[in-house]
Amino acid sequence: MGTRIQADRLQEEDFRGEILKDHPKELKGDNDLLCLTRPDLVVKIHKEYLHAGADLIETNTFNGTTISQAEYQCESLVRDLNYQAAKLAKQACQEVEAETGQRRLVAGAIGPTSRTLSVSPSVEDSSYRNVTWNELVKSYYEQVEALIAGGSDVLLVETIFDTLNAKAALFAIDGYYEDHPQDPRLPTIISATIVDQSGRTLSGQTIDAFLVSVMHARPLCVGINCALGASQMRPFFETLAKLAPVYVHVYPNAGLPNAMGGYDETPESFGESLVLYAQDHLLNMVGGCCGTFPAHIEAVHERLKGFPPRPLHIRHDSVMRLSGLEPLYLTPELGFVNVGERCNLMGSLRFKKMVEQSRWDDALEVAKEQVENGAQVLDFNFDADLIDGQLAMGRFMRSCVTEPAIARVPFMIDSSKFKVIEEGLQAVQGRCIVNSLSLKVGEEDFIFHAKLV
Repeated sequence: MGTRIQADRLQEEDFRGEILKDHPKELKGDNDLLCLTRPDLVVKIHKEYLHAGADLIETNTFNGTTISQAEYQCESLVRDLNYQAAKLAKQACQEVEAETGQRRLVAGAIGPTSRTLSVSPSVEDSSYRNVTWNELVKSYYEQVEALIAGGSDVLLVETIFDTLNAKAALFAIDGYYEDHPQDPRLPTIISATIVDQSGRTLSGQTIDAFLVSVMHARPLCVGINCALGASQMRPFFETLAKLAPVYVHVYPNAGLPNAMGGYDETPESFGESLVLYAQDHLLNMVGGCCGTFPAHIEAVHERLKGFPPRPLHIRHDSVMRLSGLEPLYLTPELGFVNVGERCNLMGSLRFKKMVEQSRWDDALEVAKEQVENGAQVLDFNFDADLIDGQLAMGRFMRSCVTEPAIARVPFMIDSSKFKVIEEGLQAVQGRCIVNSLSLKVGEEDFIFHAKLV
């Protein structure tokens, strides 16, 4: 949608329309607003992609959260924006369905926001964040609620550069359905972004660690989009297609950006590059991201006709899968797992003194040394008299996740207080071990805490 909007070279007046003619801030570039100010254009573009052969179109809501819209001082428009975006996409689908007789579907697009929970914007303080978990969850919840109300058929959490942000979005989706048990649950599609040939997200996870981190959400489909072209994306997607027990998708850019920030891959070469995926039975769904016009989608639609989809892999093992920046599979062949417990106030007087004296850099070295010496999981416990365990847990976890030498292994969040456990989980993008939940709080609270985890 964004690529096609840019091609129309819209002016400030298009983004303002009548409803925002007196808005104090420049709005050009806030494409989501066009759902309110130029709905005719949004429907027209949707229909261009549908006529090109698209079966599933995204709502024009990549930046449709209060957090992203705050940059334009448009937070108050978020509900209307998302609701109308879903209605416009549904309208386009229905009109093309009437012409062709083929059903078309709407994916409610949920972008990554302009902030990140796993990376500090401050070079002086690795524990600092400019957004909190609860703020992100609230912002995503509002978007999800409006996208569902507007008629989305599926929810798409996409362009994930920070898995912790995605986990906040998935938590918000779960929260919506907890609050609206009468609503039929929509399928969820989850899409990561591998930023370069290192094969990692911006926040450092490998694609297999990412998969482990999001599978609790029971997605319909997982995949990769944006940042890379189809040929550069191929090795990472092969890993995903091999491991995922659900459907997989890919929607790459039209090659890598050129010196001017544009994309040069033609529809023909784009289609041919994805034929290679289909020939190897890697695909369940396919599309295009930045730089892809309706002609690119038409080329994919025509070239991939007749190829069988990737067979769905059903897991029959009971292997525990954990993740930090990298995955850890607790298979029988692995044997005993080495858990580093020196970042535990109850077991290490040395570490406890570091925390009491706020010697956080020294404390990070303790964690790093354990991984260097072979720890496969790191345990963190901040339960002690005269120490605010919740505050200490959150601060230290936020610092640890910025250190690749520490964060590459899974974490064990250890406390007798659930608020402390919760604080730790809200800072870590990987799949952790919780140590521990206890029935001494009563069965009702135990079940509540287990569901939250």
